[in-house]
Formats: sequence, structure tokens, C-alpha cells
Amino acid sequence: MTRLVYLSIRAHGEESYPLESCGVLLGASTPKGWQAIAAVRASNARTDSAHDRYSIAPLELVRIERDARRQGLEIVGFYHSHPDHPPLWSATDFADAHWLHYSYVITEVHKGKAAVTNAFLLTGSSEEEKRFEQQTIEVEECSQDQRPSQVSKH
Repeated sequence: MTRLVYLSIRAHGEESYPLESCGVLLGASTPKGWQAIAAVRASNARTDSAHDRYSIAPLELVRIERDARRQGLEIVGFYHSHPDHPPLWSATDFADAHWLHYSYVITEVHKGKAAVTNAFLLTGSSEEEKRFEQQTIEVEECSQDQRPSQVSKH
């Protein structure tokens, strides 16, 4: 992912603290895997427990996906924060993850400051066989042919 995306998702987690932040990663598939060049902030639709759960409303996700296509991009993953909790997927994160072969990025926000950021790839051939595998996050500087959009809120 670009440095702008990496810094943006961490800043979003800090700004949302003590609630979970969430958003969508946009980019393209490359021979090395997904490349995230933009992050789009989403509203956390959870009203019952937004301090330790997140949900992106389906209509908001459709709007983000349409906007991405207009920019020649596609959804490559999702991100959220874990306020005062390690950046590891939870049972709820796993149960709510349905986009096979997409990245799920989690940032620990400890006492209001972004700490560790981890990524997991949801693998498997079906919902019954899905599993998370640790991914390595490679943070790159933006090249001139990449035009990362600012983190925006829908």
C-alpha cells in the first residue's frame, strides 16, 4: 500500500478513538498481490457496540464501489481499528468477513495513538472453508502514475 493509505488508515483510527474506525481499500490486482492506492472512510454503522465492532452499511459499500469503478479502481480490501486491543482478527471479525481473497487490515489504537497495523488475507474457496492468513504490509512511496485520493468520507 502507499504511504498515504497507511498513514490515512492509522489517522482514521486515532480520530475515531475510542470507537472503531472502518473503511475500504481501493486499488488493483498486481502479480505480487493487491496494491492499495486509496482509502475511503466509511461510517461505522454499529450503534450497539461501536467501541469493539464495526459494520459498513450495504448502501455505503455499493456507493464506494461505484465511485471506485469510475476512477478505474476496485475494492482490494477493508480496514478497521481495534481501540485498546491487539491488531488481530477476532471471532466477530472472522464471522463478518465474506470477501474471499481480499485483505483485511487492522490497526491497534492504544490510548488514542495508532500502534501496530496488521493485514490478513481471507482465503479459501467457500464460506465454509474460509480462513485468515497473515499478510505482510509493504508501504511504498507513491509513484507518479499512481494518483491516490485523499481519505474521504461517504
